Amino acid sequence: MKLSGERIVAALKQPRTRVLWPLGVAFFAGLFAYNACTVYVRPYQVGVKQVILGGEKGIRETVYRPGLHWVTPGAERMHLFPSDLQLLEMADNAAEVGEGADHRVVRAIKIQTSEGYTVSADVTVLYRIEDPYRVITQIGPGRLYEDSAVIPRAEQVLRRTLGEMDADDFYKGDRRDKAVSQAQKLLITELEPKGIKVTHVLLRQYRYDSRYQQAIEQRKIQDQSVFKNMAETAAAQAEADKNRIIAEGQAKVQVELARGDAEVAKLRSEAELYRRTQAAQGDLVVKLAKAKGIELENVALRGAGSENMVGLKMADVLGGTQVIVVPTDGEGGVNPLDLNAALKRFDVKGL
Repeated sequence: MKLSGERIVAALKQPRTRVLWPLGVAFFAGLFAYNACTVYVRPYQVGVKQVILGGEKGIRETVYRPGLHWVTPGAERMHLFPSDLQLLEMADNAAEVGEGADHRVVRAIKIQTSEGYTVSADVTVLYRIEDPYRVITQIGPGRLYEDSAVIPRAEQVLRRTLGEMDADDFYKGDRRDKAVSQAQKLLITELEPKGIKVTHVLLRQYRYDSRYQQAIEQRKIQDQSVFKNMAETAAAQAEADKNRIIAEGQAKVQVELARGDAEVAKLRSEAELYRRTQAAQGDLVVKLAKAKGIELENVALRGAGSENMVGLKMADVLGGTQVIVVPTDGEGGVNPLDLNAALKRFDVKGL
């Protein structure tokens, strides 16, 4: 049961509780010894013990993890270091720094470029303490690792690597990232032997001098105008090439169309010639057949039975005639026995 100090004193004043004096003294002595002889290492912390008195003075290599640990009062001391990720912020604008963050903030780093211009850069360095024994033996206890190692080395390395760039290189992402990556490699090389591991170096923002900023903007505008004119020239050339290709294509189309029309006209003329040739040949065959028929008819009329044919002709000529009265003497007389004269009178071709 927990008793307050006033209750313990009141109880000790009473005669019947004088026996509790030794218990009270023992309680306070135990509480003092507890506070003096133990150290509580919080979560996200590690501890390194230092022996102050005795034959084995110095820093012990054992790393103490979170929990309650025994230390000899006056003879030993526990040095605590953070074990989680640490941030070093380099920024002039308070709005660029995270609110409520428990990390070190210093002024933005000033970079002198290879051209002699000044660039103010906001940089964040992320790191963690990997070996607290190396940190305390090579740098020192407490927050000396910030003031004596991380901050000065980061400023020096960043000024050297970023200062190798021209002022225009800050606008070039690949060139800027390469310089930041080089700075991180150099920081790892310098701080890792001291027990500090740099995980990231981030260049968040950079600012030129106001006059140089205006000069850069004007120059960029001029560069963009040049690029614009070049692009417009290239576009006009591409348009001319396109029109030329279209014209050549249309000319080829017209040539092919004319060639097709010529082929069609040629085929039509050949077809017409063939038709006329075949028609002429057909007319010739018909006429030859008719001539042959007339020839055969004449031959038949001159041969046996021609009298019968003449009679049939006369019958055809006089077909439907009831009575024919013709004179037999004088100038208009008709000799019924002269068949050729009779046929001529009745417009019938002779034999």
